[in-house]
Amino acid sequence: MEKKIWLVTGCSTGFGKELVKVLAANGDQAIGTVRKQEQIAELESIDPKLVTGVLLDVQDQTSIDAAAKIIEEKFGRVDVLVNNAGYGSIGPVEEISEKEMQRQFDVNVFGSVRMMKLVLPFMRKQKSGHILNITSIAGLNGFPGVGIYNGSKFALEGIGEALAAECRPLGINVTNVEPGPFRTEWAGGSATFSSRHISDYAEVGHKTIDSISGVSGKQGGDPIRAVKAMIALTELENPPVHLPLGALAHKRINIRLGEFREELDKFEYLGLPTDYTEEELKEMDGED
Repeated sequence: MEKKIWLVTGCSTGFGKELVKVLAANGDQAIGTVRKQEQIAELESIDPKLVTGVLLDVQDQTSIDAAAKIIEEKFGRVDVLVNNAGYGSIGPVEEISEKEMQRQFDVNVFGSVRMMKLVLPFMRKQKSGHILNITSIAGLNGFPGVGIYNGSKFALEGIGEALAAECRPLGINVTNVEPGPFRTEWAGGSATFSSRHISDYAEVGHKTIDSISGVSGKQGGDPIRAVKAMIALTELENPPVHLPLGALAHKRINIRLGEFREELDKFEYLGLPTDYTEEELKEMDGED
């Protein structure tokens, strides 16, 4: 099988770093992005021949353009993009500042779109490619205490679905990968927590925050198994648009689907009859 060229964002820790390790072990070329110069040498030490570290901040278009130039000159193509860079802004919606909310969306949403726009010219030219957006179970199910993070991942889910439809005729696949809790730094050093505390949210939002903090380092998801699933995903002839990872993600999605169906049916009487009737439409449109 022909070896692929992967571009993976957020490779200093977590899924990104583990993915680069497995890719190099498989003989694939990995371009890993980091935000600090000193992290490049550490990343490339995994395998100097197969791993290329690139300085890139998904919030900085100048650094993205510079990375695109390096990729064009050194490789000339990108087969897989993994939009892994991101973080969790944790706190009830009312407690999150405007500045932090904007940063959350700039990294998780706009940063991912900037990277899509980096690779799409390569992939359109190749008539092939695969974009993996690392969203979250939180992109399909809202939870108290992480509403702004939910919003960013819901947004990325919608963009990914639309892009998948736009790019399928061009030979390019797009998959939203939705992990549950995995043993990475997401709930630890990679997260930010609201500094403002409103007591009215103590019994709902704050309990969720305590639960998230308490599970950090004890999550049931294995990052190695997760990145191997991502690699296997790119080898499928017809990959899915959604891939939940882990037992908890599958459980929560199934519960949410059931809740959604129940709610839809229960309130159909209220929402369904809000269209014009056929007779009204004919009269409005001047039809006999």
